[in-house]
Amino acid sequence: MSRKTRKKSQEHGNELLENPEALAEKLSRTEEFIENNKTLVLSVGALLFLLVVGYFGYNYYEKTQNLKAQTDMFQAIYYYESDSLDLALRGDGINLGFIDIINDYSITDAANLANFYAGSIYLKKNDYKSAILYLEDFNAGDLLVQPKAYSLIGDAHMELGEFAEAAKYYTKAANYESNKYFSPRYFMKAALAYENANDIESAKKSYSTIIEKFWDSSEVQNAKKYKARLEKVAS
Repeated sequence: MSRKTRKKSQEHGNELLENPEALAEKLSRTEEFIENNKTLVLSVGALLFLLVVGYFGYNYYEKTQNLKAQTDMFQAIYYYESDSLDLALRGDGINLGFIDIINDYSITDAANLANFYAGSIYLKKNDYKSAILYLEDFNAGDLLVQPKAYSLIGDAHMELGEFAEAAKYYTKAANYESNKYFSPRYFMKAALAYENANDIESAKKSYSTIIEKFWDSSEVQNAKKYKARLEKVAS
C-alpha cells in the first residue's frame, strides 16, 4: 500500500470516529445487508459453528479412542512378548489382537503401532508379503522404530529374493536420522543385498559409507574386508 493510499485510509477512519453521523450510516448499511441476506449470514454462521464444534469434537473422539485402544492392546503386547504370536495377532476370544486393534481403532496411534507388531509377526511366521503390507502401513517419527520397520521390510524382500528392493529399504533405514549406532548395521545389510542383486558398485558404495562416515563403528573392519574382496574380484 502506498503512503498516499495509507494516509487516505487513515483519514477515512478518523472521519468515521469523529463524525457520529458517518459512523451511524456505516452501521446502518451493515444492518441493512444482514437484514437483506439473513439466510446467507445464518448459513455461514452455522457452517463456521459446525466446523469449530466438529474440529474439537473429532480431536476429543480421537484422543478417547486412542486411550481405549492402548488399553485393549495391552494383552496383545503381552502375548507378543511371550512369543504367543497367533494370540497376539488374532486375540483370544476375549482380548483383542493386533488385527482387531487395526480394524476397530484405525484412526489411532495404537492402530499405527499395531501395524508394526502385526508386520513383525508375519515376518516371523514366514508370511513375507503380509509382513510388507502391514509394515508399510506403519509410520513413526522416532529414531529407533521407523528405521527398524524399514529394515524389516528389507528382510521380507530378501526372503522373497527381491534383493534390489531389499537394498532400497535397508538404505532407507540407514539414512533415516543417520547415526553411528544403527546406520552402519543397515548399510552392511544394504551392501549384502546389493551383492545378491549383482549391483557391485552400489555394494562398494555402502561399504565405503561405513568406512568414511562411521569409521569408529564396530562394523568398519568387516566393511573394509568385504569392500577389498569385491575390488579384488573386479580387478
